[in-house]
Amino acid sequence: MILTSIWNLIYIIQRSLFYNNHGYKYMHRNVRQQNNISINYFESMDQFEETYRTFLHSFLKNYLSISNSRNISLNYCPPIPPDLRGPLTVNEVPIDFSLRMNSSYHHDVKFGGYYQPKTCVARHKVAIIVPYRDRREILRHFLFHTHQILQRQQLDYRIYVCEQAFNKTFNKGIVMNSCFKEILKFQPDTPCFIMHDVDLLLIDDRNMYTCPTFPRHLSVAIDKFRFYLPYTSLVGGVLGMKYFPDKRGFSVFYLAMRREHYLLVNGYSTEYWGWGGEDDDMYARIISKELKVERPPASIARYKMLKHTHQKLNPARMKFLRTAQTRINSDGVNNVKYHLLSTSFYHLYTHFLIDVGEAPK
Repeated sequence: MILTSIWNLIYIIQRSLFYNNHGYKYMHRNVRQQNNISINYFESMDQFEETYRTFLHSFLKNYLSISNSRNISLNYCPPIPPDLRGPLTVNEVPIDFSLRMNSSYHHDVKFGGYYQPKTCVARHKVAIIVPYRDRREILRHFLFHTHQILQRQQLDYRIYVCEQAFNKTFNKGIVMNSCFKEILKFQPDTPCFIMHDVDLLLIDDRNMYTCPTFPRHLSVAIDKFRFYLPYTSLVGGVLGMKYFPDKRGFSVFYLAMRREHYLLVNGYSTEYWGWGGEDDDMYARIISKELKVERPPASIARYKMLKHTHQKLNPARMKFLRTAQTRINSDGVNNVKYHLLSTSFYHLYTHFLIDVGEAPK
């Protein structure tokens, strides 16, 4: 189309020069000279117009042919991917699988943990946010296992490992919000985000990591809790949400959210230092903004939790949960403070190293 525009411009200029310049010449030359000039010029103009028509016809024919073949080739992937397997077995990670080196087990994953289907156009583009610190073997297992599933789901996705730097009190809210902001700097067109703890492995690939209409709670059934949801009747308020409370009072609440919904609820609270409370707070934000939480059937939303050492429980979590709804607009992604120390790209993931600062005394 650019070539056509340039050629049209040349054509207009050529015609304009003829009418402007030769109109003046007609007034100062005899009729015979004028006629000879006019005849010669019109002959050249006829040649130019013929060349113009030939070019335009050829260009449009080729362009439309390419455009049509491109539209045929850009078919969307089917709503239900054909290679899904259903229930899965979690296999051991091969000894030669490395976090830093290229993986021979994931040939189609591009540098930075990016993948898009080769044979069709993905219906969903998502960023997988994985908050992380000091769980190297668990991260190896997560990456090895999860990439295989996401490829079968025919997603356009990238995995971001967001690591809190230094041996300071962990703050998941700051890590999540800072990672969200850095992803939008890196890929501003990212429409959807999956907040995913590193110690959970999906064991049924029919639980699709697609972009939902409303926030979607993914981890409905976890093996640690015998795939059982004991509080199905509790739907209101922070403590009345449907979640898996373990013996230490945590909630396991892993979300898929659209970008606009994450901004609407102002992301995660940054007040929860230590483990526990931030997911319940997020639920309160979602309900406060009159969004509903979707959940896939427990028969497919099944996860295996990898064994790990539990961190120190946040003793102040209940105090902040009582004021969760009043802090939405003043505590979150709109005012999160952090320092991005580095951005690194490995074969299976993009890595953000984040300094969240010190916990208040």
